[in-house]
This record gives sequence, structure tokens and C-alpha cells, in this order.
Amino acid sequence: MKRVPKPVFFIVALLILAFSFTAIFGVAYYTGDNKNTVVKGIGDIRWGIDIKGGVEATFKPANDYDATDAQLESAKSIIELRMISQGITDYELYADKNSDRIIVRFPWKSDEKEYNAVEAIDEISSTAQLTFRPGNSYSDTEVGTDGSYVYKTPTGDTETILMDGSMVQSATPKVYQGDDGTSQYVVSLEFTDEGKQKFAEITQEYVGSVISIWMDDIMISAPNVNSAITDGKAQIEGSFTATEASDLANKISAGALPFQLETVSNGSISAKLGGNSLTAMAYAGVIALIVIVLIMIIFYRLPGFIASIALIGQVGLSIAAVSGYFTTIPSFTMTLPGIAGLILSIGMGVDCNVITAERIKEELKLGRTLDGALERGTKNSLSAIIDGNMTVVIVSIILMLVFGPSNILSAIFGESTTGTIYSFGYTLLVGVISNFIMGIFFTRLMLRSIAGFKPIRKKWLFGGAKNDK
Repeated sequence: MKRVPKPVFFIVALLILAFSFTAIFGVAYYTGDNKNTVVKGIGDIRWGIDIKGGVEATFKPANDYDATDAQLESAKSIIELRMISQGITDYELYADKNSDRIIVRFPWKSDEKEYNAVEAIDEISSTAQLTFRPGNSYSDTEVGTDGSYVYKTPTGDTETILMDGSMVQSATPKVYQGDDGTSQYVVSLEFTDEGKQKFAEITQEYVGSVISIWMDDIMISAPNVNSAITDGKAQIEGSFTATEASDLANKISAGALPFQLETVSNGSISAKLGGNSLTAMAYAGVIALIVIVLIMIIFYRLPGFIASIALIGQVGLSIAAVSGYFTTIPSFTMTLPGIAGLILSIGMGVDCNVITAERIKEELKLGRTLDGALERGTKNSLSAIIDGNMTVVIVSIILMLVFGPSNILSAIFGESTTGTIYSFGYTLLVGVISNFIMGIFFTRLMLRSIAGFKPIRKKWLFGGAKNDK
């Protein structure tokens, strides 16, 4: 058996435990009353309507606008895109073309405290029309919640719109480091080929002048043009918080609605489960994990102890893939079926480690050396583990493809099934992938490493008989 350096066990174990701790509890700090999240944890997960409740609203075209069926469908698609870009997958969205109505239901934010349905609805129903205009004149001024001024309603040359959001290819929230060393959140824009050429012409014409950037009738930035920008990239500065920059980028990427929406009715949806159900599930999960760890250690000794570390890592990795811990993987709405998928994948993780530990015990009973038993036990269990997990991977992918957003079966079974089944498939897939990483790769790495310590090289510690050395 190929030996692994002894320190590897301690390094890997500490990294797994540290990662799991940050993935579960998150990392954040406070500046006054403002919470600054460095790493997202369970507290940042957006829970589904069935667990936490949510918002229900009915929209119609404002000002008695007679929307066509195509425009109504376009508005529905943009609302859907905005919700998906915010990690909202547990939603119901309908377009009633007979009465020109759009009905939507979606869950509350993870940090929602006031449960204001109107504010929640405004996030997805605003027209979000991005425009670039000459000058920075305005007629109205308000004071924002943070005490800063909000400039509204453009005046002056209001007829001149230099370009709009349709020429923006992508919008991404970023952190910009200024010359004075201070950091600020900005929205980075990348234009289409047409937009790149247009923006170059505009900035060349307005060198030394101000071009203001507006979202609907609110001025979000008014930079002075110092030189022509020809690379097709720009950034919007506006004293944004991380959340504001992310929300603005999402709205720009989704595009503007074809017409302004008016809210016909709105209200809150109560959670289908009791108010304390989430806490009860959390306690049950912790107790179940402790019981599993004890059983694994009692029955399989050292391999059971190492499997327990890997199992904690699997839980942490699965949560990280849901909460938005990794910046490249968007956050995900966790529903009750999603929790069921996570629990099922953890059960498969236990099964993976049990198969490996049993194979090692069998090889020790046949009289093989410790190194030989570890080598053959891990090798012989691999095919059974892969076969069992790959079938689940295939089923999970099918569930996500068939019941994911904008799929053919939504029209047959109704879109209310989308978020529920998609959530189950997603968490099950994430859990199985985590199982492969932790239960196969890291478990075997730690086993081979710890087997190099002479005081531990006793067969009974690895599942052999007590009189085995």
C-alpha cells in the first residue's frame, strides 16, 4: 500500500472541521448595527414557503395598459429570471392572459425581520430601466434609510437618453479598491458589441462632462467622464452595500419589464409547518448525527472515527453549496423536500463508510496484514459505492432537468411543482457529490495516513479481533 505522510491526517482533519464550522455557522462581523457577512452559513439560507412562509401578489399592467399575450409572457419571464438570480427556486408564477394578471408566490428573505410584503414585492416588480443621460439635474430629493440623499426624477434634457440597459451584456457586483485604500461595492458592466461602440462614442463626446446613470427615476451615479472608454467595460459607483450592489446587478442582468406593473393585491403566506419546526428539525439533525457518530465508532473503531470526521465534512460541504458559501455557486432556497434530500444523501454517506469499514474487517479476518487489508478493503468497496451513488446522481440530474425552472413539464403538471421537486433533486445531488469527496477521497487519505503511526498499528483498532496485533 502506498503510504501517506503521517501529518496528513491531522492537516486534513483540522481543515475539514474548520471548513464545516464556518460553513454551518458562517463568518460575520458588525460595524455598528450593520452586519457584514464574510462567509455565509445556515443563518443566511433562504427558507422555502413551507418552512418560513412568504409573499403572495397579483400584478396587472399599470395605467390600464393593454398588454399583449407576448408582453405578458415576457414580463412573467423577467420576473422569473429576477427570482432565480436571487437564488429563489421555491416559487409559484402564473400568467393569466384572459384577465392580464400575473400571480406570484415566493418565500421571505433569510434576514427578513419586518416581513413587509410591499418591499418584498417591489424587488421583483420594479421596471428596472437602466438609462444613461447627459448631466445630473433632478427635481426631487429624499433621505434614504442610511441617512444619505436619494436624487429622483431627471430634469433638464430629459428627452435625451444616450443609451439604455438593453446594450449591457452582463452586470456583476464587485469590490473596488480606491486610490486612498478604501473599499467600496460597485456594479461592473460589460457591454454588447453594439453597446461597446455606442459607449465609446458617448464618452468621447462627453469628455469633461457628467453622464448620469439612472435606474427608473432614481439617479444611482453621476460620474465625470475623464477620457473615452473604448474597451466596452464600465462600473457604477453609488455608495452601495454588498446587498444593494448585488440586487442592482441582478435587475440590470434580468432587464426591464415591457410595461410598468401595478399591484392589485398582496399579502403574507403562512408557513405550512409550525413556527418552531425548523428549530425542531435542527435539534433532531444534531441528535441523529451524534448517534450515528457513536454507532460508527463503537462498531468500526478507528475507521468509524475517521468516517465521522468525513461525515461532518459532508454535512458542511452540502450546507455550503446551499447557503452561498462559495461565491461561484449561488445561494439556494431550502424547502422541506430539500432537507429530505440532504438527509437522504447523508444516509448514503454513512452507507459508503460502512461498506469500506466492513470490507477492511473482512480482509483482516482472512489474515491479511494491516496495510494489505486497508489496500484491498478500500479497493474492493469502491465499485459498490460508485454503482450505488451513480444511480442517485442520474436520478437527481433528471429531477433537476425535468422539474427545474422553465421546463416542459411545468406546463403539464403546473409550476407549483417546480421548486419543490427541483429542491429535492438539487440537495440530493449536492449531498452525493459531497459524499464522493469526503467519504471516498478524504476518508481513505486519512486512513492511510494514520496507519503510519506505530502505536496505532493494531488490527483490532481497524475492526480486527481483540487479540490481533
